[in-house]
Amino acid sequence: MFFETTKLAWRAISRNLLRSFLTVLGVVIGVAAVIAMVTIGNGTTAQVQQELSRLGTNTLFVRPGQWGPGRASSEAKRFVDADVEAMRSQISGLRAVAPVNRGTATVIAGGANHSTSVIGTTNDYLIAQDWDMALGRNFEPTEDRGSQAACIIGETLRKELFGSANPVGQSIRVSNVACPVVGVLTSKGQSGMGDDQDDTVIMPLKLHQRRIGGTTTISSITLSAQDGISTSKVQTDVQNLLRERRRIAIGRDDDFSVNDMTQIASAMTGTTVLLTGLLGAVAAVSLLVGGIGIMNIMLVSVTERTREIGIRLAIGAVERQVLTQFLVEAVMLSVFGGATGILTGVALAYGVVTYMSVPFVPSPTIIALAFAFSAAIGMVFGYFPARRAAQLNPIEALRHE
Repeated sequence: MFFETTKLAWRAISRNLLRSFLTVLGVVIGVAAVIAMVTIGNGTTAQVQQELSRLGTNTLFVRPGQWGPGRASSEAKRFVDADVEAMRSQISGLRAVAPVNRGTATVIAGGANHSTSVIGTTNDYLIAQDWDMALGRNFEPTEDRGSQAACIIGETLRKELFGSANPVGQSIRVSNVACPVVGVLTSKGQSGMGDDQDDTVIMPLKLHQRRIGGTTTISSITLSAQDGISTSKVQTDVQNLLRERRRIAIGRDDDFSVNDMTQIASAMTGTTVLLTGLLGAVAAVSLLVGGIGIMNIMLVSVTERTREIGIRLAIGAVERQVLTQFLVEAVMLSVFGGATGILTGVALAYGVVTYMSVPFVPSPTIIALAFAFSAAIGMVFGYFPARRAAQLNPIEALRHE
């Protein structure tokens, strides 16, 4: 009986293939959009987590001001050398303490030039960031003190200025500073924010302060805790030390922030997960629109086939059989749309994540839910036209032209 009903439903669908295709198009788009959006969002979240994990879980960042929505930091007092020395001498469990100043400048080598980020820091920065040298060496003590110019460049900058040649020993000009290249960093790729970490030049902090930044202050400090040392303990010690040094009264808020990688990772992944959920919810609206389209077309189909329904009822078909036939038609349309939408969504998501160079992380749960939702839409929105067809008066239906 069910097989015969399915056969009749397929025959009715195939009589108007173009209309049937347009009917399920809304469901296809809805399912595909949900799966694609969630998969791309999952891939982006995984990429952020991978990038943050490269920085290690024992890294802390100290910045002036309170960082976050609605919290200004531009007017907060910057750090000085004495703050860095106090952390080195008074806080136990630290592997590296790296003062950091950042800026941008045009770097020139021969006939090539490239605008890049410029970091003024010490050798401790490479330790804190777990950044190894691909070629050359770190800064020597005389260079670290700013007595002698030296630069370490990233892989992207090396390619832009020197191609495949070895730049160690070559001279570059950073803004108005002539600087010999003493080392090349190993490639790290993009950061969790999407920035190219290899597009950079690192110079000694003193040289950067005197020739690039024109200041004696420090914009941020990067810390690295020793293995086995709790970053929360180090964070508390740093906060207490800086409150004392900056003379912050009891009960007043800090004018600086100390964040470890766990907090940063949690905030960034929480944001990407929220955005993924919002995009998925917006895409799910098109599934509802697709269901309304199915109901609309089924109502038109009932009107067009009123005489056929009347004949079936007149020769002995019961209401349940007529209702089942139209309900099966609606479910077949939505299931076909759901299956097509899954294939389209997975293919679209794979293409986008490949282009974005992020992991392909499909969610079987979302795929199953999208398919189940599409089938449910067929049943819910197909029930009302089917019920209307089943309740037609046979005599009135036979009179219909």
